[in-house]
Amino acid sequence: MSKQAKITIHPDYQIGEISGRLFSAFLEPIGTMVNGTMFNPKHPTADEQGFRTDFIDALKTTGLPAVRLPGGNFVSAWQWKDSIGPMSERKVHLDPAWHQFIPNDVGHDEYLQWAEKVGTEPLYTVNFGTGTLQDAMDLVEYSNFEGGSYWSDLRKKNGHEKPYGIKLFYLGNEMDGPWQLGSWERDPVGYGVRVHEGSKAMKWIDETIETAVCGSSAPFMDHFPEWDEKVLDKCYDTVDYLSVHHYHIAAPGDMKALLGGAEYYEDFIKTEAAMIDFVASKHRSPKKVRISFDEYGSFCRPFSPLNPGYGPYNMARVHYKVDPERIYIRHDPDNMKEHVFPGGDMIHVLSMTSIQLALLRHADTVAIGCMTGGLGALAAANHDHVWRSGSYHAFTDLIKYAKGISMDTKVDCETFDIPGYAIDDTSQYPGKEGVGYIDAASAWDKENNSLSVFVINRSETEEYPLNIDVRGFAGFTKCSQSELFAPDLECKNSFENEDVVRPQENSECSLKDGILSTHVKPLSWNVIRLS
Repeated sequence: MSKQAKITIHPDYQIGEISGRLFSAFLEPIGTMVNGTMFNPKHPTADEQGFRTDFIDALKTTGLPAVRLPGGNFVSAWQWKDSIGPMSERKVHLDPAWHQFIPNDVGHDEYLQWAEKVGTEPLYTVNFGTGTLQDAMDLVEYSNFEGGSYWSDLRKKNGHEKPYGIKLFYLGNEMDGPWQLGSWERDPVGYGVRVHEGSKAMKWIDETIETAVCGSSAPFMDHFPEWDEKVLDKCYDTVDYLSVHHYHIAAPGDMKALLGGAEYYEDFIKTEAAMIDFVASKHRSPKKVRISFDEYGSFCRPFSPLNPGYGPYNMARVHYKVDPERIYIRHDPDNMKEHVFPGGDMIHVLSMTSIQLALLRHADTVAIGCMTGGLGALAAANHDHVWRSGSYHAFTDLIKYAKGISMDTKVDCETFDIPGYAIDDTSQYPGKEGVGYIDAASAWDKENNSLSVFVINRSETEEYPLNIDVRGFAGFTKCSQSELFAPDLECKNSFENEDVVRPQENSECSLKDGILSTHVKPLSWNVIRLS
């Protein structure tokens, strides 16, 4: 029998209020995500705009709070003005970010109207690469102004009488990255000044909106966190959020490194939070800019060969390359390869929820979280069908139950170490010692006097007895436990059978004198509810 694990939660130790946008998704027109899954006029369920209603209906049931759209790297060359109006008059452009044709059959209005149909909030990314300040101002006027001006009246002419009411605009995407069109990698001060002026101008069009400035695209950047500090120093007074991204990678089969990746997210968040506090103190500002972690993911892939000794050159070699053999792809929903997550459903569940728990543990600082692939996690789809993968259950658990106050969740359990490793020349992780096999976070819903404890068992072999000490809370008499577990990590749900990986009730969960007793299976996701 493994050593008993213990979690302690006390009502006096609160982290902060959980934002309603913390468990959201990210959408970018890469591969089948837009052309095929979201939009396919030939699909039997397509509506009058060509949107698949089977996909829309599946997402509507999840309560998805928000979606960041329409990109991504794509947006740094997207010309939104060419994507509105009659289809016959729209311009087809090249997307140099992903080497694809952009026919603009899904344009600015369609993205926002699709979000309306799903019932989710659009978090809009503005082209701050090749786009102009005037383009950004016109975008706000077209989208949010009531009427009586050229752009707002054009929106009405194009069929949307009422303003869309977009509340949050991202001023660019990964603008520190050399891979980004119109990158500000070499001029953080210039980007900060431009964001300052852009945010000011856009808010003067609509003074109810919020704006986000790009921070680092990853903690591996040579200029991190100095670049972020220089940017934020120039626009602190006009922006509301700092946008950061990270994709964590582990070697195939290395579950410890994969699920321990949340530790590196913790480091990233703590560094950015300290930098924000430093800039706020320089500005003598009581205002608190919060973090938007609006692209994240964790997955396994074979490591790339290393070219040591060349330092910053490696970043340039990777991202400034030109390939004469590369061609532009014209996507057709009927003739496109499907994207399939490697491994079974539980690997995806655990790798993503481990990151989401890290975000939840920093709810005082992180206000927005947009999972890359989040739409597919909530509504898995192929050319013909939509179904619920295992990820649906874990993601909707967090949407439903991670509400109220994020609580300081103390864990005492067995630990493991992660040796340092290098994915490639530009992405390298230091080693970690004393990583807990039990990963946990919790949310106290004061309004309904309930406590939700989210627990991951990172061990591949050990089932841990678990006690949760909630003696500081008054009145809890009921408990329940839902566990998501698959004895075979290759198990996947499908349209034909979406119950291969599904939650089960753990009937052994019991509560006595403020101590909850249960156990957690190896490589499992658990939601424990007290009321």
